[in-house]
Amino acid sequence: MTVKEIFALRQYGQTSEAYEAARQLYATDKSPQSSSAMFWTAVDMLKAYIQEDRIEEATKIMLALERLLPNVPDKDGWVSKAFERCEQLIKKTHTKKAGYDEVSEHTQMGIWGEEVAAEYLQDQGYHLLERDWHSGHRDIDIIAQQGEVIVFVEVKTRRYSDIIPPEQAVDWKKRRNLRQAINHYVKYKRIDNPIRFDIITVVGSLGVPHPVINHIEDVNIMT
Repeated sequence: MTVKEIFALRQYGQTSEAYEAARQLYATDKSPQSSSAMFWTAVDMLKAYIQEDRIEEATKIMLALERLLPNVPDKDGWVSKAFERCEQLIKKTHTKKAGYDEVSEHTQMGIWGEEVAAEYLQDQGYHLLERDWHSGHRDIDIIAQQGEVIVFVEVKTRRYSDIIPPEQAVDWKKRRNLRQAINHYVKYKRIDNPIRFDIITVVGSLGVPHPVINHIEDVNIMT
């Protein structure tokens, strides 16, 4: 989908559709035009998440906007003003106990881990289809394709190595939510390809080079 078509979706109020289309375009095109489409559709999604009281997801988008900001053309200053308004909205939604800085540090670690995992998959020859795909309140971190296989990936980010195996870190409730989200995606996209579920753990922290990546393929989440 082109930038023009994405902005048309946005104009007609199709917020989530425009946002997903912008994400797919931005995954392969980091031009100023694509960055602009990504920024403005992300602003729309942030506001929508706040209205739905989905504060953690809104905070993730706020951090993404912060990374996007330097690459978005801002001739008239509208981009900067929109960013400031979003920042104010985020700050207002957090209580004094869980302020913006505290929440963003935890969330930023998760976003960093997902980016590391996404880069790793691309280096391994995977084609990224979706990032942070949502089915209601359920989400799938990464959806990729390896040959004919559609791969659903859960990313676990840790500062230190954990004695608990990654498979056990995905508890029964998370497995149930993942099954439901995967089933929704398969039906929504009318997928006939073989599918599998992988877990990628990323051990490290922001600013530290060479995080440790562990990729576990074909994890059984049916039990």
